[in-house]
Amino acid sequence: MKSIFDSVSFECSRNVTRSYSTSFSAAVKMLAPSIRQDIYNIYGFVRFADEIVDTFHDYDKEVLFDRFEKDLAQALENKISLNPILNSFQHTVHQYAIPMSLIAAFMKSMRLDLHKKEYKSYDEYNEYIYGSADVVGLMCLKVFVKGDEKKFNELKEAAMRLGSAFQKVNFLRDLKADYEDLNRTYFPNTDLSKLDEYSKNEIIKEIEADFEVGFQGILKLPLEAKFGVYTAYVYYKKLLTKLKKTPSVEIKNTRIRVPDYEKFGLLAKCYVNYRLNLL
Repeated sequence: MKSIFDSVSFECSRNVTRSYSTSFSAAVKMLAPSIRQDIYNIYGFVRFADEIVDTFHDYDKEVLFDRFEKDLAQALENKISLNPILNSFQHTVHQYAIPMSLIAAFMKSMRLDLHKKEYKSYDEYNEYIYGSADVVGLMCLKVFVKGDEKKFNELKEAAMRLGSAFQKVNFLRDLKADYEDLNRTYFPNTDLSKLDEYSKNEIIKEIEADFEVGFQGILKLPLEAKFGVYTAYVYYKKLLTKLKKTPSVEIKNTRIRVPDYEKFGLLAKCYVNYRLNLL
């Protein structure tokens, strides 16, 4: 039965989320059950694409990515795929009418990671951020508003800015791995081999501006989504605070993280703020 296969596919997407990101998985659990699975489905898709270009070093990444892209197109056209992650994703795409333009922009940015190592202009950088992060925020927003086009357009800018903030925090946190292991530099006009406090603080100011706009959007989200997105926001803000306090030379040499005990404390604080209607 197709329903059994879909159920197995959905479980695969949940497992991908839990395995790759305990923090994001915890945030998704704070979403209403009615939308939770669809966010797992989106995450599973974007994670698999990202894995191909970032970690499969012993394989021909371009061949794998071409195959993944072809399978994606067939999944979207046929509304089924024997790849359970793509089967889950196509289900969400069709249920919420996620525009193909968002998916195409995401795949374009992922393909850039196969070869592009440096972003010299802000136009290039912003285009990459749009495809790799902003559109993921927009895909999730489509689920959150459940087809309310007016609400989607109202929150579109905030969702994009929040996606940008999350991505840029990841860039700063993973600077060492991106620069040393993948030979990539995302931030324009910044020599990461000589990252100083001024350059670091300029990047952080940019991220803080994105967070400010993103937070205003969180306040206007439907109840089913607000707590979960707020939880992710608080986690990334905490990570940014740690990065802000970390000397630039240390950021270049280690991966900053939020310990599990702090994550639990943040979750408890988020819950209290939400229940007391402090958002």
